[in-house]
Amino acid sequence: MDLTAFLAHVDAGRTIVGGSAEHAFMHDAAQDALRVVAELTGGYHAPEEVRALLSRLTGRPVEDSVALFPPFSTEFGKNLVLGPGVFINQGCRFQDTGGIRIGEGTLIGHGTTLTTLNHALDPARRADMTPAPVVIGRRVWVGAAVTVVPGVTIGDGAVVGAGAVVTKDVAPDTVVAGVPARLVRPTGFDSSAL
Repeated sequence: MDLTAFLAHVDAGRTIVGGSAEHAFMHDAAQDALRVVAELTGGYHAPEEVRALLSRLTGRPVEDSVALFPPFSTEFGKNLVLGPGVFINQGCRFQDTGGIRIGEGTLIGHGTTLTTLNHALDPARRADMTPAPVVIGRRVWVGAAVTVVPGVTIGDGAVVGAGAVVTKDVAPDTVVAGVPARLVRPTGFDSSAL
């Protein structure tokens, strides 16, 4: 099993069976991610050093316009894509094994959790995981302490109120809040014009 085969497996939404080759690969890859995350959160780093560590973590270039304030954690790293101008505030926790895509100019509030894996409901299969990506569009504002569950897409220009638990897709240019997150109102702006 290699990274390309693993990503093809999870990007197709196929189950990671407990004890399988995919499961073992995921745990081994997590060790690499945890080393980089420990370095990232272990002391002060200038913004360019943070971006270099994010590039190591994700395995892809990170734009100079991306900013992240540690501490930050993620368990995989290689299925995380950050668009230009993304800002991630302190204390965010990402579970990117199933895929996290964050669009250009998006702001992620401190203490936000993005999850991409669901465990099986059957106790005999509880170690099995089903991946489902989190996709966050362009110029989204995710408030502080938000939780986004696997398989959710948040549309361009949306605003997610602090403390919300997002369990369903969020339409572009809308404000949602609450537990579970519900539509509050349109933003009054058309993000497609930006």
